[in-house]
Amino acid sequence: MIDTHAHLYSADFDRDRSEMIDRAIAAGVDQVFLPAIDRATHITLLELARSNPDFFKPMMGLHPCSVGGDFLDELNIVRGYLESERCCAIGEIGLDYYHSIQWKDEQQRAFATQIEWGVEMDLPIVIHSRSSLDDCIAMVKQIGKGRSRGVFHCFGGDVRQAKQAIETGFYLGIGGVVTYKNAGMAKVVAEIPLDYIVLETDAPYLTPVPHRGKRNESSYLFFVAEKIAEIKGISREEVDSITTENAKKIFKV
Repeated sequence: MIDTHAHLYSADFDRDRSEMIDRAIAAGVDQVFLPAIDRATHITLLELARSNPDFFKPMMGLHPCSVGGDFLDELNIVRGYLESERCCAIGEIGLDYYHSIQWKDEQQRAFATQIEWGVEMDLPIVIHSRSSLDDCIAMVKQIGKGRSRGVFHCFGGDVRQAKQAIETGFYLGIGGVVTYKNAGMAKVVAEIPLDYIVLETDAPYLTPVPHRGKRNESSYLFFVAEKIAEIKGISREEVDSITTENAKKIFKV
């Protein structure tokens, strides 16, 4: 399995990171992709990636919740790392209207710039789209013009939006939310071909059942795959195989 989105450089793992990684490997996780947030954690992310470059694949980008008055400075830092480091994607980037719309215009400018970089550098983009999915899809269509590819991370839309995202050339990142009884994601996953799904944890967040309420970690990707297999009426091994191949196609690893 490939965990396409996990913040394993987070301080939440400082006490037991090595043991947590061992559990992930034991659970069948072969690689973990590390999404960026902002300058406060870029170095920590890259140091973890360098510690085991076969297992960890770094992304680089500016998270929409970190966009503020200094976003141009933040983008300059991101650009520098994209030019000097071997990154598998630009992410996580996008729009977040859930927490605040104070910097909505700046979020859109930062997102637009990073979409353009993805096309320029032939890198996939990994999109955070909380309470902003329609705007994110529209911006990718308008700016990417069919040349963008990547993942709608932690996809939380309906079937209509899922099909729109796929038609735009993107895959859907499915994580622990699919195991939540009242989240509605099981119905969406049932309608979407497995060929357009990748697995993710978003660790340490969005822990799947049966561990909901605790810190998430990459070993729990097993429960996400197991739930998707149940929804699709296929084996977990088939889910593992197809979603792994999907991730390899997107990220060219």
